[in-house]
Amino acid sequence: MTTAARLIRDTLTPHARRLEVARIADLVAADAARPQDFALRTGGLYASFARQRFDRDARDALITLGEDAALPQAFGALFDGVTVNTSENRPALHVALRSALSDTAIARDAHAQAAEARVRMAALVAQLEASDVTDIVNVGIGGSDLGPRLVVDALKDFGSGRFRVHFLTNVDGSDAQHRLAKLDPAKTAAILVSKTFGTQETLLNGAVVRDWLGGSERLYAVSANVARAEAFGVAPERVLPMWDWVGGRYSLWSAVGFSIALAIGMDGFETLLAGAADMDAHALQTPIGGNITLLHALTAVWNRNALGLSTHAVLPYDERLALLPAYLQQLVMESLGKSVTPDGDAVGLDTVPVLWGGPGTNSQHSFFQALHQGTQTVPADFIGVVNPAHPHADNHAALLSNLLAQTEALANGHAADDAQKSYPGNRPSTLLLLDRLDPHSLGALIALYEHSVYAQSVLWGINAFDQWGVELGKRIAGELLPAVQGADVAVADPVTRALLDEIGARRAR
Repeated sequence: MTTAARLIRDTLTPHARRLEVARIADLVAADAARPQDFALRTGGLYASFARQRFDRDARDALITLGEDAALPQAFGALFDGVTVNTSENRPALHVALRSALSDTAIARDAHAQAAEARVRMAALVAQLEASDVTDIVNVGIGGSDLGPRLVVDALKDFGSGRFRVHFLTNVDGSDAQHRLAKLDPAKTAAILVSKTFGTQETLLNGAVVRDWLGGSERLYAVSANVARAEAFGVAPERVLPMWDWVGGRYSLWSAVGFSIALAIGMDGFETLLAGAADMDAHALQTPIGGNITLLHALTAVWNRNALGLSTHAVLPYDERLALLPAYLQQLVMESLGKSVTPDGDAVGLDTVPVLWGGPGTNSQHSFFQALHQGTQTVPADFIGVVNPAHPHADNHAALLSNLLAQTEALANGHAADDAQKSYPGNRPSTLLLLDRLDPHSLGALIALYEHSVYAQSVLWGINAFDQWGVELGKRIAGELLPAVQGADVAVADPVTRALLDEIGARRAR
């Protein structure tokens, strides 16, 4: 067991045993000040941890755990540009894309590069706004798709209406076929987003789009490999930069957000960055006990390691945040899906939970039955918005009442003579409330989750910024591609060989 794992075990186990049969409803009833004292606010974001399954002593132990694990110092290292991504020998300076909170030379240089890239991006936005282009197709996958797509969808109320932005991600040709069928190639521009410009899905889809456009005149790229983008046909003045010190899932704040700027304008994009920068300052400068990002992370570790809960649901009660669970699946599970430390030692305790979810109230009519009465307890983040961007007051009142009712019902349960109608309750949740959903608050919300993920990685002693686990499948797929295309090549795995034979036999000739 690693030192980090031993620290978690030794700090939390006594409290987990003490609270083994504790009920959330009883914890609330026994502490009149709990609803206020277990809540924090920063700017327009409020977080209530009052319905988590820990008391004051356990919460204090979590704060002590954060101090003993040197979370404040770890955040200082992140912002200063220390090599926190040790397996790739890189810093992780996504925070420098939006804030200048460190005075180290590497952080200042990264922030300056990001600012220069935004100037170039603004010029390209202006050029497109002056053209006859009406539609933008963002071609990318993973971090080159999920973050921009989430933001564009969430901030549709703030778009100028100048461009319709579409996202082409899946290598399945059906996606390209259906996505492009409704567009006019004479009035469409495309952005190919790939750090290496070697991502198979993006290059295949990019070639489809380039051919459909009839050339590369309205083709743009975001990449660290300008030469490859040029070889593909993108003029160098239409290539925006990426850097190896920004991971894909942390990159929406960079020129990867070109599609965001086209959807909501450069002013809106800058406001998104400002919201994230405010959360950066909160994460870096606020003591653990009042720090929403760190308490969110410590709560996640409590649920995973003290309570042994293996999944986590994210439930936004705002349709504009419907894509948030999918975005967080990559951010959380790719960052924290590790079982060994950077030194190669087994962590020695469970790390990332399976993250899933969906928007309320739709989800209440699909999987909430399992949340309320299933055999597994699923901790959840509920996210609500106090002030909507629409005039339908009755609809919004119903939405908020459902949000409040579900968190209450999950925590308190309900006893009935008929066991089938009983609710066990004692299901923990955190409630995040935004004053409103706009570019500033969305930036802050996404940054909150980024910082929570980093803090969890520090607590578990793992690297949040590499993703070697996805490489094996990519390599094998590359080796199998000739066989799938019909070449007579040796395939060692007998099951794969049988599957290839079946595909070949059933393929239309």
